[in-house]
Amino acid sequence: MRVIGGKARGKRLKAPRGKNTRPITAMIKEALFNVIGPDVAGSRWLDLFAGSGAVGIEALSRGACQAVFIDADKIAAEIIRDNLMNCGLEREAEVYRNDVFRATRLLEKRSKHFDYIYIDPPFTNEDIFIPVLKDLAASQLLDEDGTLIIRTPRRFKVPVKISGMVCNRSDNYGESTLHYYSYFEEGSANDGSVQDSGRY
Repeated sequence: MRVIGGKARGKRLKAPRGKNTRPITAMIKEALFNVIGPDVAGSRWLDLFAGSGAVGIEALSRGACQAVFIDADKIAAEIIRDNLMNCGLEREAEVYRNDVFRATRLLEKRSKHFDYIYIDPPFTNEDIFIPVLKDLAASQLLDEDGTLIIRTPRRFKVPVKISGMVCNRSDNYGESTLHYYSYFEEGSANDGSVQDSGRY
């Protein structure tokens, strides 16, 4: 697994091993950043269930100004730090070994705000997907113009609306789907339509 764009392009990334880990593929990662485009420059990222930290590191490599990484696993947190050091991106990053729900509350207390929140829960624990979405949507962590992105198994059905947010895009890649959420106002043009790219 490597960084695919930006100043750390080509740098190899280590990944934690285990049945609960499903590292994001280069194809999915590239597609994600193609959707975001130049808006990644100067943006702030929160990478939850970060694993190897591949998404937040990719964002930093492409010009994001800050990324915070959260993972409850000790080995994963160590790997993220190693990957950041290897890519020369540690100054723009914070890494915390913590439960996602506890970590988000601590970040709120610090008045942290993010332009992008990326969530990649273990596919073996689908019961956590909706609670995590609700928790993040109801928090003050995402800027009002920000985007929340969650990767789920393709078979998993996410709600179109949740806690003031709407899923306005879902892209399929093999067994995975990326869902993009943003805040909406009732009666606005973007209050409930989902764009499905149909990618495979």
